[in-house]
Amino acid sequence: MKEFIEYIAKNLVDKPDEVKVTEIDGERTVVYELRVGEGDLGKVIGKRGQTAKSIRILIAAASAKRGKRAVLEILE
Repeated sequence: MKEFIEYIAKNLVDKPDEVKVTEIDGERTVVYELRVGEGDLGKVIGKRGQTAKSIRILIAAASAKRGKRAVLEILE
C-alpha cells in the first residue's frame, strides 16, 4: 500500500523526489503519513479536497480487505 500511495503522489507533484510515505502499523489501524515538497501540498489535496478524498477512499477500500482501518495524513 505504501508503494501505491508513493506512486500516486509522485505523479501529482512537481518535486517527486521529495515524496515520502511512512507506514505506522497498529493492531487495528494503519496510519500512512504522506510528506510532499514545499508548494506541492495543493496538488495532492486538489480543488475542494477531491484528490485527497479519492486517495483516501482507495486506501480505505484496499485496507478493509485486509481487515484493518487506514488513515492517510498529508503533510508538507
